[in-house]
Amino acid sequence: MNLCMGQINTFVGDWRGNCERVITACRSAHSKCSNAVVVFPELTLTGYPPEDLLLRPSLEQDTEAALSQLCAELPSTLWVIVGYPRKKADGLYNSAGVIHGGKIVAEYDKQSLPNYQVFDEKRYFLAGSDACVVDVDGIKVGITICEDIWEAGPAARARAAGAQLLINLNASPFHRGKPNERLTMVSERARDNDLPVVYINQVGGQDELVFDGGSFAVNRDGELAVSAVDFEEALCWLEVEGGEDLTIRGGAQAEPRDDLAAVWQALVLGVRDYVNKNGFPGVVLGLSGGIDSAVTLAVAVDALGAARVNAVMMPFRYTASISVEDAQAQAAAMGVAYRSISIEPLYESFTSALAEEFEGLEPNITEENLQARCRGVLLMSISNKKNLLVLTTGNKSELAVGYSTLYGDMAGGFDALKDCPKMLVYALARYRNTLNACIPERVITRPPSAELAPDQKDEDSLPPYDVLDAIIEHYVERDLSARDIIALGFAEEDVRRVVRLIDLNEYKRRQAPVGVRITQRGFGRDRRYPITWAWRGP
Repeated sequence: MNLCMGQINTFVGDWRGNCERVITACRSAHSKCSNAVVVFPELTLTGYPPEDLLLRPSLEQDTEAALSQLCAELPSTLWVIVGYPRKKADGLYNSAGVIHGGKIVAEYDKQSLPNYQVFDEKRYFLAGSDACVVDVDGIKVGITICEDIWEAGPAARARAAGAQLLINLNASPFHRGKPNERLTMVSERARDNDLPVVYINQVGGQDELVFDGGSFAVNRDGELAVSAVDFEEALCWLEVEGGEDLTIRGGAQAEPRDDLAAVWQALVLGVRDYVNKNGFPGVVLGLSGGIDSAVTLAVAVDALGAARVNAVMMPFRYTASISVEDAQAQAAAMGVAYRSISIEPLYESFTSALAEEFEGLEPNITEENLQARCRGVLLMSISNKKNLLVLTTGNKSELAVGYSTLYGDMAGGFDALKDCPKMLVYALARYRNTLNACIPERVITRPPSAELAPDQKDEDSLPPYDVLDAIIEHYVERDLSARDIIALGFAEEDVRRVVRLIDLNEYKRRQAPVGVRITQRGFGRDRRYPITWAWRGP
């Protein structure tokens, strides 16, 4: 058997376009092998996750039209396995169909429905219960979908039904460490059932989620046999040989990426697909001379090319000369359009208009926030006029504790670094400079500052970032209580303060732009805390 893993980038809600992507890939596969098995990701026809599009009355009609087109236009000698939502008398199922000879010859309904982290499939789907095993030219092929491989039952049922090879269709989003987690689990399932397993995954960005592809196959002993490139579309081939006991051979193994390289590619793909799939000609961002905007600029250029990226320096009386110099140097090094627009006149106009309202009140954080809001007005105005998406530059550490300004530096459409803690941002800057030096060294080495007050440093208001990031990880990503974190050796004052800030600033995060998710607990679909609540972590 020749099998092709069709690792494609689907577009949520684009039934017709996704159908055409399948047809194009199958025609390419057919030119290489006329009777190959070609496998595509979970919910290929709708894209993943379709969310409440699954509740629309037209869902069944759109899906049937796409399946009819596939049956009519796919090369009839291929065996094509594709995912889609299937409406049955009792409800909706997350299904996969096998198309051969111009018709659907078998269908499978996903048995294990994930309902944690970013997943809420039980909102939409009913769980299947039956195995699906298809005889493909004498080889009995079992089909499962995504979460099915993480539980023992579905694979065991396929094995009991006679499967000699297991194929698993996926829309598995990326987070740090996820590729190794997948390989470990799939290898375990292969050994448990004495079956080779083919794992095909979707690639592409969808709002905050990034799907990294990285499709692969393991043999019965759990050893990796074939792996596709990650973060790119690919048709990855493998051969299945043997009689009763099958072996996967003949495929290539892509070079795995280390953690920083994988995170970088996730950010780049997330920005690229958000911008392109939403039809923006380009992006604009505020380039401050600081680390966050520097890394955001580099991500944007890698994602879109320099010609589609616009950088704006917006200096004020507190902006250091080296910030201006470094921003200009990076813009020149990366070849992006660059302008400098002082916010001094805007700030003076606002303070003049507010003079009577503020009479008798001492200056405080209001004046700092006003500077950020002047910058937000400029960027959003450029966005409106030129139809450019504003990339905000906040990181996870700042968003966690509210070290950001609503309608100021939070104003925009997408935040590449939203799920990146501050210390990771520094690591990403150094990683990106290993590819080619584009971020000035001073940006990486100087103490971080919002530059909203004279001689201001972030650590005037926050614990050191290595401490802050560790507390945030324990509280947000691991759900430890303040008491538990203190017991790990952190200063009680720091922990209590950080936890309180995280709890109080949910209202800000609800109004923050969407951004790329790269951890298991991002601020978005993963973590749904109330804004108004009485309980506070002990």
